[in-house]
Amino acid sequence: MLTYKSAEEIKSMRVAGLCVWHALQIARLNVRVGVTTGEVEFSIAKFYEDVGAIPLFKGVPGPVPFPAVNCISVNEEVVHGIPGKRKISEGDIVSVDTGCKINGWCGDSAVTIPAGEISDVKRRLLNVTEQVLQIAIDEMPKCKMWHEIGVKMAAFAHKNGFSVVETLVGHGIGRKMHELPQVPNFYCKDTIRSGGDFEIRPGLVIAVEPMVNAGTKQVRVLNDHWTIITCDRRPSAHFEHTLAVTETGIKVLTGPPQIEDEKMDISPYILQ
Repeated sequence: MLTYKSAEEIKSMRVAGLCVWHALQIARLNVRVGVTTGEVEFSIAKFYEDVGAIPLFKGVPGPVPFPAVNCISVNEEVVHGIPGKRKISEGDIVSVDTGCKINGWCGDSAVTIPAGEISDVKRRLLNVTEQVLQIAIDEMPKCKMWHEIGVKMAAFAHKNGFSVVETLVGHGIGRKMHELPQVPNFYCKDTIRSGGDFEIRPGLVIAVEPMVNAGTKQVRVLNDHWTIITCDRRPSAHFEHTLAVTETGIKVLTGPPQIEDEKMDISPYILQ
């Protein structure tokens, strides 16, 4: 069942969201040419350990449990990349997806980071994917049902010559990382019939995460049982925020610190 959060519960979720935001700033500092994805993984894992946050991804069930704290996906890797010995090269784009739980509440966010000078196609891909996510943030206060937003997200990507992954979607989030509803970044009648539509009203908290490909929307899973790549091996970008609908508008729970956050005791979870 889709559950709606109270204003106090949303406020509590903001603490986890800020912690995730900080983790991604660490990723931005560490994604550099010559650094391994395992080193990026270690820097975020250490931060979570230092602030007492519980990582959400490590141990997620599958054919083999997910072995890392973060999903780190490079170039044609769409999502669920396993960090390790791979060195980041000039021109790579590196998607870092991370989440944690604090005081029983979850936050989940992702960003795609360029390493050095990237190609024009990759630069446009990153800009368009980030704008697709921003469309969701901007349109949520204006729309009654989610499918109205999914249409606009996909249309913008297609207008710019890119495709939207349709086999992977966003999700509700709260006490658990994955809750109802499913949150598609596109629209089709079959998706709506299978439950991919819902009312946008105060108390709704969802993780919106467009995955946009430079080429085909078709993807496949590698033999590690987790890493998902584009079938044509062209690059993919991934941006995500945890968003809450409130009486006063949309709150980006995984966004940067705001003035109102000063009233919260977040110091144990943000390294100075």
